Amino acid sequence: MSEDAVRHVREVRTVRALGRPVAPDELLIIAGPCIIEGEQMLLDIAGELRSVAERLGVRLVVKGSYRKANRSALGSFAGLGDEAGLRALRRVRDELDLPVLTDVHETSEVAAAAEACTVLQVPAFLSRQTALIQAAARACPVVNIKKGQFLAPDDCGRILEKARAVAPDGEVWLTERGTSFGYHDLVVDMRGFAVLRRLPAAVIFDTTHALQHPGTGGDRRFARTLARAAIAAGADGLFVETHPDPSLALSDAATQLPLRGIGVFLEEMVEWKRLQARWIEQPDTVAAGDWGDPGAIPGMRTDDARGPAGGDTQRHQEPTTPEGTSKSRKAPRPEDRS
Repeated sequence: MSEDAVRHVREVRTVRALGRPVAPDELLIIAGPCIIEGEQMLLDIAGELRSVAERLGVRLVVKGSYRKANRSALGSFAGLGDEAGLRALRRVRDELDLPVLTDVHETSEVAAAAEACTVLQVPAFLSRQTALIQAAARACPVVNIKKGQFLAPDDCGRILEKARAVAPDGEVWLTERGTSFGYHDLVVDMRGFAVLRRLPAAVIFDTTHALQHPGTGGDRRFARTLARAAIAAGADGLFVETHPDPSLALSDAATQLPLRGIGVFLEEMVEWKRLQARWIEQPDTVAAGDWGDPGAIPGMRTDDARGPAGGDTQRHQEPTTPEGTSKSRKAPRPEDRS
């Protein structure tokens, strides 16, 4: 490493999860079944996950959807019923002493879900719904917001702004779950993690939903590949759906990971997180430009005076000629580089 790089002041990035800072080499895990299929099944899955988390030293949040409002087919299983689903989540929280997460789809669902859960989640399709985001942020101290498949990473600054407007001291996590790539496919742009890390929020990668072929199935063979890449790119944690027998799962059977293999999978990811911690905040000796103010997200529109998280940003001004007319920057021609 060059002397200039050594002299560079290392950037300090601090994020919080569940009320305390996340250490650079600590992996946050959100894991559980896609949908709650049975109360005892959820308790059994949570118990197995707790054993794995204790062995590996990861911070665990158990997830489970008590109601699925966005199933593709009308006749698909959508839950045990609100009362039974929320009761199962409360039992995991109270009997196993584990934080629990569930998603909400309408403002009318927020109060009951917040009473049962530690973290409320706003689904990707609803990630721009201001009323829902703010209702969740008011009701629950921790909110996980999935980035919509139709959004750019820098759009998430506005999402954060909505939550912080009503709960300035609340925690907001941002979860990348892939971007629509034509019909029936998703792609994960790993550059997005570098952008999301500029925002004051924990950054999660939704491993299993990124494996989906929306409307047609999915392919879990790429789970390790994408999870490794996301951690290397800067993710603070992973969101993973798991089931005792994915072939029998009532939702997302093609992408949930088998519970029997989750321990080895997470053991590998813990090692990747330790490697990430060694290098992720080191000075960048090869970048062509400066990221600048952490609040000035690349690609952010400059027609507003406020930044994505409520901070001030400088307005961009085109360079001008001596005559005062705007002149766009041009890339150097090949002959200029010699």
